[in-house]
Amino acid sequence: MKFITKKIHAYLDYPVAIALMILPLILDLGSSNVIAYQLSVVTGVAAFILTLLTDHQLGLYRVVPYKYHLIVDFTVGLIFVLAPFIFSFKGIDATYYWVNGIAVLTVVSLHKPENEVRLF
Repeated sequence: MKFITKKIHAYLDYPVAIALMILPLILDLGSSNVIAYQLSVVTGVAAFILTLLTDHQLGLYRVVPYKYHLIVDFTVGLIFVLAPFIFSFKGIDATYYWVNGIAVLTVVSLHKPENEVRLF
């Protein structure tokens, strides 16, 4: 059952972007590899900018079509799931990326299609 609408997704985007910037500091990420800290912060900044530019209810400039936003989210989810293997993250660093990657992929997979939006 797909229930994540474009509107719900829009309201999730800003808090998630901010969390990606703040949680690495709170959780003291980077003990196994400094990239664990940096990747989350950079992704959070990029996600915030993408949200500002996305054509949805909370986009300020609305120049990025929503379907491209979903493709970026899907790609980020995959990268987050693979990052612990690629960068040899251990402990909290690995868990953080696996949990976030699975969460992002779940949200994208539960997206309720709208007439104008198709992922593939």
